[in-house]
Amino acid sequence: MNVAGILKGKGSDVITAAPSDSIATISGILGPKKIGAVLIVDDMGTLCGVVSERDIVRGLSECGEDCLSQTAADLMTSSLVTTTPSETIDNVMALMTEKRIRHLPVLEDGKLTGFISIGDVVKSRMDEVEREAAALRDYIATG
Repeated sequence: MNVAGILKGKGSDVITAAPSDSIATISGILGPKKIGAVLIVDDMGTLCGVVSERDIVRGLSECGEDCLSQTAADLMTSSLVTTTPSETIDNVMALMTEKRIRHLPVLEDGKLTGFISIGDVVKSRMDEVEREAAALRDYIATG
């Protein structure tokens, strides 16, 4: 299984915000949509960064409630780690573990094509393990 398989199952819709959007606005996106991060893109659609729950908590700890009036550009993580649709799930799991990240933008030919989370990766891997177990059970039963 690869990243393209995850995107096929979950869809390639990506929720984005602008660098000028306030952290309060971004929090208003994360909560209702029950997501942990939003990608930050400029007017040209260029990927600039990501604001995650972790970034917001860090901002709150440093600035208190004033953090909510800061912009995405102020708090976003701009040194992004990305992946491609052809990357394997095992490699993505290793990358996320090594870099201690929970979200990966998916780029193909420099264009944003999706956004996956560690939850998406774990679900995909668990589905794969279940399919393998079912195949083994069928093999043993018909063996």
